[in-house]
Amino acid sequence: MRKLVIEKAAIRANMAVVRKRAAGAALYGVLTGDGGGAGLIPLARMLRDEGVGRFAVGSVEEAQELREAGFVDEEILMLRATVDREELERLVDLNVVCTISSVDTGLALNAVAENRSTVAEAHIQVDTGMGFGGFLVGEPEKILLAYRSLPNVALSGIYTQLHTSPKGSEQEVSAQLKQFHRVLDAIHAAGFETGLVHAAGSYALMHFDAARLDAVRAGSVLLGRCRRTQGDGLTVVGYGEAPLAPQGAHGGLGQAGHPEKAHPGGGAACGLSERLRGGAAPGRRLLVPVEAVAAEPPAHRAHRKPACAGHREHRRHRDHSERHRREVLRRGHRRL
Repeated sequence: MRKLVIEKAAIRANMAVVRKRAAGAALYGVLTGDGGGAGLIPLARMLRDEGVGRFAVGSVEEAQELREAGFVDEEILMLRATVDREELERLVDLNVVCTISSVDTGLALNAVAENRSTVAEAHIQVDTGMGFGGFLVGEPEKILLAYRSLPNVALSGIYTQLHTSPKGSEQEVSAQLKQFHRVLDAIHAAGFETGLVHAAGSYALMHFDAARLDAVRAGSVLLGRCRRTQGDGLTVVGYGEAPLAPQGAHGGLGQAGHPEKAHPGGGAACGLSERLRGGAAPGRRLLVPVEAVAAEPPAHRAHRKPACAGHREHRRHRDHSERHRREVLRRGHRRL
C-alpha cells in the first residue's frame, strides 16, 4: 500500500520557526487543500497541540469537518467570499468568520444573519494586487459602506494577500503594504475600528518583517514548502512509502514485495508520482490512504548529498502557487 508519512517532529520544528518569525502576532493555521496534503484534521490537531487556536479554510466542507472533529471553540476563518445563500447559512450555523470582498457579498451575508435574527462575524478582504479578490484599494468608499450598512455583521478584522514575483523584492511588498495602510487610515478617519489586521501569508511571513501586523497566516510554511532561502531553518515535511513493482514492470527497477521510501518529486519508483500516473480520477479528494504518523527521518534522508547550487537557485525562484498546485496534484487531491 502506498502512503504519505508525515513527521510530527518536523512540523513541530517548523512551528518553532514560524512562531519566532511571527514575533507575538496572532497565528492562523491555513488548512486549505486538505491541509496541503497532510490531512485536514491530523494537521489541525497537531497545530492545536502546539497552541494554535485560529484556523483558515477555503470551503464550507473544510469548516464543517473541523467542527465535527471537535474544533468547537476555535476560530475558523473562511478565506473565500460567497453570495450563495445555502453556503452562507451553513457558515453562519457553523459560527465561521466569513470573508466580505465586495458590497454584494456583504449584503448577502447581512441578509442571512438578519433572517436568522443573529449577528454574523466577518473580515474585510482588500485586493492590493494579488488578484485573489477583495475590495480594490482605490475604492475605499465601498469599504466604508460595508462598515455603515451591515447592521447584522460584526466586522472583526481586515486582511489582504501580498503578491510577490518569484524574485520577490522588498519594494514590491512595501508598495502593497503602503496601499493597504491607506485603506486602514481611511477606515480610522471615518471613525471605525478595523479589528485584527493581517497581510502576511507563508512567504511574506518568512521574508518581510513589515508584513507582520496583528496576525499572520501560516500554511505551506508549516510543511516547509513555501519559497525558501538557504538557512531559513525550515524542514520539508513528508515522504512517500510504496512497495517496489515486480521486476520489469518499471524498466526492471525493484523487486516484488519490497517496500521503498520515496520523497515527493522522487524518481520513477516514487509512490506519490506513481499515484498520479496510475490515473487519478477527476474530482476525487483522496485516492489512497494518507497517514499522519510520528516518524524519525530515515538515515538516507538525514545524510543526503546537498543539492547543487544551480538546483537550489531553481527551487528558490520557482513560482510558489504553481509549485503548490503540483504538490496537491501529486498527492491525488483536488485543490479546494
